[in-house]
Amino acid sequence: MSTSFHLRGLALALVLAGATGCSSPKTAIYEHENFDDSGTFSRNYPVSDVAACEAARRALLSQGYIITSSDPKLVSGNKSFQQTGETHLQISFNVVCAEDGSGEHHATMFANALQDRYALKKVNNSASLGVGVLGSVSMPIGSTDDSMVKVASETVSSPKFYERYFALVDVFLPQEVKAAEHIPEAPKADLGVPEPKPAPAVDKVDAPQDVPTTPVAPAVSEPLAPPVEPVPITPQPAPQEAPAPTTPVLPAPTEVIPALPTTGQ
Repeated sequence: MSTSFHLRGLALALVLAGATGCSSPKTAIYEHENFDDSGTFSRNYPVSDVAACEAARRALLSQGYIITSSDPKLVSGNKSFQQTGETHLQISFNVVCAEDGSGEHHATMFANALQDRYALKKVNNSASLGVGVLGSVSMPIGSTDDSMVKVASETVSSPKFYERYFALVDVFLPQEVKAAEHIPEAPKADLGVPEPKPAPAVDKVDAPQDVPTTPVAPAVSEPLAPPVEPVPITPQPAPQEAPAPTTPVLPAPTEVIPALPTTGQ
């Protein structure tokens, strides 16, 4: 009997402890916002606000972001990532450039990135069948619609993420500004910007060294013989063809009749 009483008392104590824990207030998320100037989301540049936003726009374009704003002092862009077949991630980048009001060309750039997560959601559409007595009856025959639904949205707060972006903005500042402010050139390969391929190396050919040469005395010019005048060539008459030999014509032979002897009377 005592053992059962002790078990009941222990169970009651556990229930009361659980109820007390559930009733304790939870710390709100906004309590972690200190609003301190950490410099994570902002950076100063020795250029005007328009020039700073132009460099920010070029930095986003170089990384494949789609620019959706046309304000010279405000840049907005987004980029999509397909993680798996059923999850999707999109980063929305917002940049605002403001003059410092110091009289010189100095502006502050404020950058903020928001990542939204989407998941594939399937919705079954059932068909309804009307029956005269029973009324409308839903049948498990229909189609399925797939759609991406936003399941989470969070501001990117990683300091390294913004440091890489601000370093890339330095690359697209005007050259005269970087030379005047002594801004070092960061390697573009570390920032994701492709560098042009170097030209193929050409074998170096040593320049010919100066070799001392012995001066050569000028040659004594000899009198030139007068040019020989060409002898005129008299045209020879064309050779005449020799007459063909003629065959002599012989007189025809005459027949000699011998005289007959005479007899005396």
